Order: sequence, then C-alpha cells, then structure tokens
Amino acid sequence: MSIDVKYLGITPYESTWNKMIIFTSNRVDSTQDEIWITEHEAIYTLGLNRKDFKKPLRSDISVLPVDRGGKITYHGRGQLIIYPLIDLKRYQLTIRSFVTLIEKSIVNFLSRRDIKANAKIEAPGVYIENKKIASLGLRIKNHASYHGLSMNIDMDLSPFEAIDPCGFKNLQMTQLKTFTNDVSIEAIGFEIANDIKHQLLNLK
Repeated sequence: MSIDVKYLGITPYESTWNKMIIFTSNRVDSTQDEIWITEHEAIYTLGLNRKDFKKPLRSDISVLPVDRGGKITYHGRGQLIIYPLIDLKRYQLTIRSFVTLIEKSIVNFLSRRDIKANAKIEAPGVYIENKKIASLGLRIKNHASYHGLSMNIDMDLSPFEAIDPCGFKNLQMTQLKTFTNDVSIEAIGFEIANDIKHQLLNLK
C-alpha cells in the first residue's frame, strides 16, 4: 500500500483540522495513508498541555484550543504545514519513533542545502544554532496520527514574540529565508513529505 501526498494550497486552520478528525475517525485497516501539505492564515493554536498558559501579548490574532500534543504556537502565511495521516501500527512505530522520523526528514532537507540542524529529545522540533525552525505536535487516535509539523519558510516571525513558543520562554525562532532563497512552500512541502513517505515505506 502506498501513501498519497496531497497539496491543499492555503486552507483555513479549523476546517482542515475537522477534516483530519473525520478522516481519522472513518479509517479502517485498509485505509490508505495520506500526507497533506498546506499553509494557514494567521492563528495561534493551543495544544493539550495548557499548564501555566499565558495569553498572547497581542489580541489581533485569535487563539484556538486544539487536540494535539504540546503548548501554544503560531501559524501564518509563509509557514509550511505538513499533516501525516498515518497508521502507526502498519509501520510498527511508537509515537516517539514517528516524531524522530519526521524530524529526520526536516534535518535531511536542510542538510541537502548545507544548513546544519538538529533535533532535541527533550524539546521536539528542529533547531539551527538553538533557534527553532520547525515544530511538531501530533495526536494519535486508534494508532493513527493527525496534526503534524510546521516549518517556518518565509514569514513574519513577530507573532512568535507575543507567546512562549511551545511553552519555552525566550525561545527564538528562525526561518529558511535567512539561509536560502529557495522558499517555494509547495516544492519544499513535496520534498519533505516524500522523504517521510520514503522512510515509512522502507520500514515495511
């Protein structure tokens, strides 16, 4: 069974989230896995870890509580979003090994551009010189994943300054545009999604 990679263009966050819930709820053992590539309008999303939550220091961007892991983050135009809708049982993956696989795809992508990046066990995501370029937040239901990763490509990073990104005070964010002019969200989305797909299919 293959994995269907789909480019959705710019989508509203909330309706895309609802479509992921419906897709995951309707899955059966034979449902083909999918990876969705998209980009959202400006929104803060608040994951299930709401301990010590502080409201953003600006009120012009709405905050939406959602059912993924993690704390608060920001999504907006110029940020790549990839949602892997994957049956983890099919590939005998734990949540941790799946997170590591996704992080590896991002690190691989950056290393092909001679950009040195790393993941951190204690703080999921991908970092360049301790600045965060990609964040991860997943939800697993009946062994199937939804939500996924966001990677800053060519965007206004200032909304991150109004929050503690992913719950980390003084965490600085960075983006791909700082290091290269190769910033097509669709092309990058397909490259990373296909790397995730390739890694998964090689596990079978």
